[in-house]
Parts: sequence; C-alpha cells; structure tokens
Amino acid sequence: MAPASSSGPPAILVRGVGKTFHIPEDQRYTLKERMLHPRRKTRMRDFSALCDVSFDVKQGEFFGIAGRNGSGKSTLLKCIAGIYRADGEIWRRGRMSTMIELGIGFNMDLPARDNVILNGIMMGLTPREARRRVDEVIEFAGLEEFKDLKVKNYSSGMIVRLAFSVAIQVDADLMLVDEILAVGDASFQQKCFDAFNRMRDEGKTILFVSHDMGMLKRFCHRAMLLERGQMLLIGDPSEIGDRYLEINFGRAPVPESDGSDDAHTGSGDARVAEVWVEDAAGDRLLAVPQGERMRLRARVLFNVRIEDPAASVYILNEEQKAVTVASTVGQIERTGTFEAGEEAVFNFSFENNVLAPGRYSPVVNLSQRGAGLDVIDRYQSGFTFVVTAPHSLGGVVDLPVEVAVERAGDRFRISA
Repeated sequence: MAPASSSGPPAILVRGVGKTFHIPEDQRYTLKERMLHPRRKTRMRDFSALCDVSFDVKQGEFFGIAGRNGSGKSTLLKCIAGIYRADGEIWRRGRMSTMIELGIGFNMDLPARDNVILNGIMMGLTPREARRRVDEVIEFAGLEEFKDLKVKNYSSGMIVRLAFSVAIQVDADLMLVDEILAVGDASFQQKCFDAFNRMRDEGKTILFVSHDMGMLKRFCHRAMLLERGQMLLIGDPSEIGDRYLEINFGRAPVPESDGSDDAHTGSGDARVAEVWVEDAAGDRLLAVPQGERMRLRARVLFNVRIEDPAASVYILNEEQKAVTVASTVGQIERTGTFEAGEEAVFNFSFENNVLAPGRYSPVVNLSQRGAGLDVIDRYQSGFTFVVTAPHSLGGVVDLPVEVAVERAGDRFRISA
C-alpha cells in the first residue's frame, strides 16, 4: 500500500546523521573527592550512538523504525525532534507532534486539565483552541474521573494515555512516536490503533519506533532496521520484521562441533558429520521464514558396513523440548547398504507452516535395524536456526486455523 502522497518533497529528510556521546570513565561522587583532587581531569570515552544514517520519509507515509535495545532508535527520534544536536542534516516539513519520553512536558503538580491546555499551547494551538479540546482529550484518554487529580498521582499507564491523547489532538502534519504504547491496557491500545488508521487515511506522516513486528506490518508503508547505530536495511515491513527477528533471536550461534565425542553418543559405527538447513533452491539458511518450504539435511560418515540405517531428527525449541519429530522409520523401509568410508545424506523436507518464531536446534538420531533399533549415533551439535514471522501468537507451534464468526439465528457469517 502506497503512502497518501508519494510525490513532492519528503516530510523528513535525514542525511549522514551521527550522534556521539562523551562518557566519563571515572567519576567523583563526593565533595571530599573534588576537594582532594581539584585539578584532576575526568577521562572521557566516546560512544557512537548513530553513525552515518540517511533516509527520507514521504508525506503521508507511516514509517517504522525497528531495532534491538541500544540500537539507536530513540536517539534518532530525539535528533529528528530537535532534542539532541547531531552531525549531518535533518529537514522536517510541517507542524510536528512528539511522543518520545513518558510524561515529558507535563507539570506533575498540575491536574490533567491544566496540563492538556499547556501542552496544546506548546504544540502550536491557540489558548482558546487548547481549552476547547480539553474534554475531548480527557475523554479519549478515559480519565474523566481523574481530570482534577494532580498528574504526579497518576500511574505510568494513565500518564501515557494522557500524553498520547494530547499528541494526536493537535492536528500535526508529522508525528514522532516512540514505543510507549505497551504501557496502556488492551482497550486503550485498540483506541491507539484506530487513531493510527484514521491519521494514515488522512495522510498524516508518522514516524514510529516499535519492537512489535506485527504492528510494523499492520500499519507501516516502509520500515528501517537499526543495529548498533547503523542502518542495516530499509524497505518492506515484512522483510524488516524477518531480519529483526533473526538478529533478535540471534545470540551468536555456537560453533558447530568439531566431531569430538562430547556431541555424540552411541556405538560409533557411524557418525553424523554435520547438520544444516536449506531452502528449496539448495541454499543454506540460518533463518527460515514461516510458511516456506525447508529441508533439514544430515551428512553421515560410516565407519563399518551397515545395512538399512534409520535416521530420525528431533527439532528442539529454546527450552530444549521437541516440538516435532521426523523419521525414515515407516517412510523408507530399505535405506541401502553402506560400506566403511562411505557417506550418505539424510533429507527431511516439509512446509514450515507450524514452527512458531524462535530459535531451534536439531538433534539427529542414527539407528541400526535388527532386534529393535540400536543407537549408532545421537548427534547434538551447536547448529541452530531461527524461524521468522511478522508476529507470534505465543504458542509452541502456530497451527494453520480457519476462523469464522457467525451470528446466532442469522445467516450473517464472516470467515477467513
């Protein structure tokens, strides 16, 4: 879906923006320390929060910014808002409304009504217009009972509701929103979603920071991914969401085993040499998008002659619980005879429609047919892979489900 106005000058233009903070390495906390060492210089180190970030946001575009904690998202928003000075160039077009820090601009000793008026005036409304909108703002925030209560007595959820309500009532052309909506309850979040839809339909420009990849896909025309202050990717929200999940789950994978016995149990008549995941084209993957076909492969080296070995794979989640198991048993009765020194690759292919977003580790079990299945090798290497998806429903697996809504006593029906 294209933004409301994809032509004309951009609403936001960012070129080569960088932000460096100077952090003291040693600090003097007491007056005594300052008196004893009055001339001691404080050593400083530089921390680069943003490095050469460049992008533009079109007028009427809902633009998302994703990234892990510490990636520079909020710093970038503060630079665009003018809260921080930064290197490079930042251009903004139109009246701007910001919702970056919880409660910023509120006088905690004043009631909500007075704060709404003061913030409306600071955001460019006339005093008459600000007073006229007070009841509308308070009603949207659901704080009618507390409008005369001092803000310092509000909970964090009440403050964010008030702040968001003020921000969307000033008819701004450009809105900067940091991810603080998670503080609100479910009913207020739905109000926010409705407001976002309305503003997007009205052609407002919104710059939105979020960890919720479902929201990015639901609302954003485009999105950007930051990591350690640098822009990794900019483009379709679904692509950004997949890459974000890959990085977020991606604590550095443990190097694959070198074949030492700590990764193997069993008789040792054969050894699983390596395990990997690949796509339909045969390219190896570390991240597998949900809904696409994947193939798990295990390369086996035989040390003695073995007839019809059986292989099974257990896919474990991060809690080391098997979420699915696949086996040659019952599928291929005769797998062949392999001499000492030969190799074979066992393949397990399936449509990845079930594995929920997260990190998984496969365990391969190689068995010898005979009186039962004798274990030749059970191999659990350090190899892991990530399943990515725009959002997670929260279960161990995501089952494909057909949904419908029916009104009792009527032919009304909605299905998907």
